[in-house]
Amino acid sequence: MDWHKLKGLLESYDEKPFRAQQIMKWVFQKKVSSFSQMTDLPEILREKLEKECQLTTLILAQRQKSQDGTEKFLFELSDKNTVETVYIPSDDRVTLCISTQVGCRMGCKFCLTAKQGLVRHLMPFEIVSQVLEVQKQVSQRITNIVMMGMGEPLDNYEAVIDALKILESPWGFQFSQRKITVSTVGLVPEILRFGKDSDVNLAISLNAPNDEIRNQIMPMNKKYPLKELFEACKQYPLKKNRRITFEYVLLGGINDGLEHAKELALQIKGIRCKINLIPFNEHPKGPFKRPSDETIFTFQEYLINQNITVLIRKSRGRDILAACGQLVSQHYTEKFLTVH
Repeated sequence: MDWHKLKGLLESYDEKPFRAQQIMKWVFQKKVSSFSQMTDLPEILREKLEKECQLTTLILAQRQKSQDGTEKFLFELSDKNTVETVYIPSDDRVTLCISTQVGCRMGCKFCLTAKQGLVRHLMPFEIVSQVLEVQKQVSQRITNIVMMGMGEPLDNYEAVIDALKILESPWGFQFSQRKITVSTVGLVPEILRFGKDSDVNLAISLNAPNDEIRNQIMPMNKKYPLKELFEACKQYPLKKNRRITFEYVLLGGINDGLEHAKELALQIKGIRCKINLIPFNEHPKGPFKRPSDETIFTFQEYLINQNITVLIRKSRGRDILAACGQLVSQHYTEKFLTVH
C-alpha cells in the first residue's frame, strides 16, 4: 500500500493518519520484518495488523556477480514464478534495474525476456520489494531506479503508479523523481496518461528510424506507429530541464547505418530529448549481432554533429546475462538452454 491507501486502512481502524507514516518508515527505511517490531505503535494496533495484514517479502533464489561488478538477483515469488533484478554500481551512482512483469508480451525480437511471453503482472509490493531486498544485501546505497528489467511497465500501469508512489514517498524509499526512470516500448495512450500521473523520467525504446524496420523488430509499432509515438512525445508535459530519453539498440546490419542515423535525426526534430545508443547484447540463439565499434562511433558522431545529445551505454553484466535485453525467468532459462 502507498501512503494514501494505508491511511485509509488505518482510518477504518479509528487510528490517526500519522500512523501510516510510522508504518511506512518501519517497512521501507528501517526494513523490519514484522509488525511486532514497530515499537512506537500501540500494542493493540500491532496485534490487529499482525492478524489482518502481511509484510510479504521476496525469496532470494540466486545471486550472480559479473566481472565488472554488476550483480544479478533472481527472486522467487509466492507462486514460484521468478523475476530478475540487476544491481549496477558505478563511480557516481548506484542503479537498480527492476522488473514489472514476469515475462513480457510486447514481442520485441531482440529481447530474450519477450521469448517467454507474459506470465503475469507483478503486484506493487513485488515491484518495490526488489529494491528493499537488494538494499538489504548490498552495502552501497541505491541512488537510482530504472524500470527497464523484465516486462513493459506501462502494460502494468496501475501497479507501476502505486510502486512509484512508494519509491518517491518521504516515508517510503525517498527517491527523487529525477532519479527514477520508466521505460516503455511506446504505448501511446499510456504515455499520454503517464505524463499526467507521474513526474519521473520517461525513456522510450525506439530502436528504428522508420516504421518498416520497427515493424520487423517491434510488433507493437504496428498498433502505434512512429507518427503517433512522436506526436505523443511532443505533447508530453516535460518539466524544465527534463528530456525524454530515446533508447536505440544498435543491431548489426539492421538499423545501424549512416542512412539510419540521418533518418533518426530528422524524425526526432522538435522533441526535447537525448539518445542512449545500446550496442546489441548477444544472447544464446539470438537472431542479431552486435555492430562493430567503428559503426557505433560513426552513428554517434553523425548525431552529435546534428547537436543531439548522444551517449553510448556501456554494457554491464553481459557475462552473467544481466545486460539490457538479456533478463529472463529461471524456469524459462532452463527450458531455453535445454531445448536449444
